Amino acid sequence: MRRARARALANVALVKYFGKRDLALNLPAAGSLSLALEPLSTTTAVELDGSLADDVVTLDGEAADQRFAARVSGFLDLLREIAGTTDRARVETSNSFPTAAGLASSASGFAALAVAGSAALDVDLGEGELSALARRGSGSAARSIPGGVALWRAGSRADGTDSYARRVADPGDIDLRMVIGVADAGPKPIGSTAAMELTRETSPYYRAWIDSVDQDLPAAVSAIEARDLPRLGEIAERNALRMHATALAADPGIVFWSSTTIEALHLVRRLRGQGLGVWFTCDAGPQPKVLCGSGDEAAAARALGELPGIERVIRCELGGGAELL
Repeated sequence: MRRARARALANVALVKYFGKRDLALNLPAAGSLSLALEPLSTTTAVELDGSLADDVVTLDGEAADQRFAARVSGFLDLLREIAGTTDRARVETSNSFPTAAGLASSASGFAALAVAGSAALDVDLGEGELSALARRGSGSAARSIPGGVALWRAGSRADGTDSYARRVADPGDIDLRMVIGVADAGPKPIGSTAAMELTRETSPYYRAWIDSVDQDLPAAVSAIEARDLPRLGEIAERNALRMHATALAADPGIVFWSSTTIEALHLVRRLRGQGLGVWFTCDAGPQPKVLCGSGDEAAAARALGELPGIERVIRCELGGGAELL
């Protein structure tokens, strides 16, 4: 038996990933830019056991449901093919935050699985190769491999070998914080992949959305390089609103937000009007997120925590990449 354990952080995109050019390979239609968020983490252990007939997967201490277990097994099959083995594995994975609630648990989960699984199976991959591999399990997982501020290239090759993420800023390079309000810790009514496909197929705004990402991405990277938080915040808030507008225009319309999410957007704009450096973003779920610097983090957390409907506030800082424990 061989056992390995790894930890990876969830990431939240400031320039969003919402659209695929290849569903099977999880290839994005446009690039994206994200922040790895400490302490939102997944820890995953993989132990090979040749006596098993099937993989055994547990999530947060309980047997994983069939759908999730199948995703894990399918991902391990990619590694088993590289390693030239059919050995099954015991996989134990746990999240430090709500699962499948729009907080990128699949990103941290498959990044941790990629690192632990490759180590257990003795598959030696570089960071770019690990990122491309993690992408096969969950697109956003590509960005959790390098961590920090990560740029995920859309790539152009049909096999996806040029679609991976690299770090463009380290945690100590720029003063960034994210304050997350948990408005609903339960699972989302529609998964991200299904939502992306419905939007791509039916939203009249989809093409304009992809074009806007192609414009926002270099502007956001430039803002990071210039350490220009106000400019980065403006781009992030605009990009998030455009993503959700595109999903709303699908048929039937996809509504990720709750009334609390909308009130949080208004709150952030009021706080900005009062002089705080805060900007709103939100992924495919109801959880509002506030981008800010360390000087405004406490005030943003206090105001968000006082908003009716917010169950919990999580204060995050920029974290590192996936690591073998």
